[in-house]
Amino acid sequence: MILYPAIDLKDGQCVRLYKGEMDQATVFNDDPGAQARSFQDAGAKWLHLVDLNGAFAGTPVNADAVERILDATSIPAQLGGGIRDLTQIETWLRKGIKRVILGTVAVEDPDLVRNAAAEFPGQVAVGMDARNGFVATRGWAEETDIQVIDLAKKFEDAGIAAIIYTDIERDGAMGGPNVEATETLARAVNVPVIASGGVSSMNDLKRLNETGVISGAISGRALYDGAIDLKEALETLSS
Repeated sequence: MILYPAIDLKDGQCVRLYKGEMDQATVFNDDPGAQARSFQDAGAKWLHLVDLNGAFAGTPVNADAVERILDATSIPAQLGGGIRDLTQIETWLRKGIKRVILGTVAVEDPDLVRNAAAEFPGQVAVGMDARNGFVATRGWAEETDIQVIDLAKKFEDAGIAAIIYTDIERDGAMGGPNVEATETLARAVNVPVIASGGVSSMNDLKRLNETGVISGAISGRALYDGAIDLKEALETLSS
């Protein structure tokens, strides 16, 4: 199972939100490039980047910060937040992002996801953010009546690289991930599933890994707070 250190970007800074609320942001580093490099130096094999402002605005906002991260590191990074057309996808892949994450458009324009996955094989993931099992869009501000598993099944044959499942109520709350819901999703579809939201301890990582069906886990606040030692976690997951 791959551990993805998370860098959430708001106003050019590395932050973590509490349950997706933009007005409850804690700044952890005002130098995104330095933060990314420290994760790489600890042994991370991937980075998970989110343009929080972009998720609300519907267009990339923290492009400069993302580019500083790309300049400072050599490991692959996946990026989500405000990416809602083929031009933006192509632009980010050309700049060096290895995988783009499409969230809101997966609900609003599923054909775009299919077209992007066909045009850029292995470089398109779908982000599915949920409250109580139902998908939320536009930076988690709008809730739908679409269940996560139903949406996931629509893309099983599209050739997407992964599904990133976030339980919004767990995100940034340090209360542990929703292992059961994530495992249920992973067993329901034939697409790799990455867990996000609430991963706050080594025990959380072990529980996710022990399911045998979850391909990755994203953690942010726990790494910044020191609740998870990144180097130790990477060594444990690789053993």
